[in-house]
Amino acid sequence: MPSKSAGATVRSRYMEQAAADLEENLRQQQELARQIDALREEETLLKSILDLAGHSEAMPEQAQEESTPRPSRAPSRGAPPSAERGRRRETAAPQQRGRKARQSAATLRPLLQDLLLELLKGHAEPCPAHELREELLRAHPDRTPTPQVVRNTLEGLVAKGLIERHKQNRSVLYTVVR
Repeated sequence: MPSKSAGATVRSRYMEQAAADLEENLRQQQELARQIDALREEETLLKSILDLAGHSEAMPEQAQEESTPRPSRAPSRGAPPSAERGRRRETAAPQQRGRKARQSAATLRPLLQDLLLELLKGHAEPCPAHELREELLRAHPDRTPTPQVVRNTLEGLVAKGLIERHKQNRSVLYTVVR
């Protein structure tokens, strides 16, 4: 018959694993929310570019229908705060979105993932996220992403299959997929 301490150990392992899985799930939700926000910003930018060029009639009919403002929905009880923020952005006034898109069009910058991918291509050996961030700060002083944003962006590139993650002891290193 198993002892009580063995049962407690198994239980504690299950609890630790469940906690780690929950943390990973929340991280993935946040990453997806950021990707959705980026896609919405890109959509707004592209629509503004079409409007500025006078080609709004070139937009597919379906896209024009989808661009109509959506009614605001109250967040569900279990919705993470990031979901609530995303909904608030959806209901922003069209004038604000247009203004923001014109400002973005004037200051088009490469995406962080593209910059990190280019930096990583310059490394022959696996590289940790903090070194890539330091390199990015030196090469692009106008960009100041936090270490967490860099790690999340790198993990997004891993999810897309563009780079690989390697673990050495407690370190995580990244390389470009050849």
